[in-house]
Amino acid sequence: MPRKQSAGLLLFRRRERSIEVLLVHPGGPYWARKDDGAWSIPKGEVDETEDVLAAARREVEEETGARPSGPFISLSPVHQTGGKIVHVWAVESDFDPSSLESNLFEMEWPPKSGKVQSFPEVDRASWFDLETAARKILVSQAVVLQHLQERLTDS
Repeated sequence: MPRKQSAGLLLFRRRERSIEVLLVHPGGPYWARKDDGAWSIPKGEVDETEDVLAAARREVEEETGARPSGPFISLSPVHQTGGKIVHVWAVESDFDPSSLESNLFEMEWPPKSGKVQSFPEVDRASWFDLETAARKILVSQAVVLQHLQERLTDS
């Protein structure tokens, strides 16, 4: 059975003395009170026949409303704890988090209540300097911050 694959974009912007990255906080009741170690790059599953970069761009638009146009910088894939492979590209952008528009998902809430509620896939987005981002991002995705730094230093 093939491993599940996701794709996403690490949006970044240059500031006077630093690089900042855009991270998103997952929506829904399970994540509501989590902060450090809970944020992510905007990403999602790749359909079997879909181009991986096209999937990354689609997922970012679905989760944030952002439509960055590139150029896209390929970063090394991330192998998450559960075995999922996440393909990541960095792209320079100045997305305004106050314009966040996220798709909704439905789940039974509270559990075993029989009541289905809708929640945004992403409930907020924010720019973080790399040091703060390293604390906020999911541990399994933290390596993308290092990959970004390496790629920007090489160019």
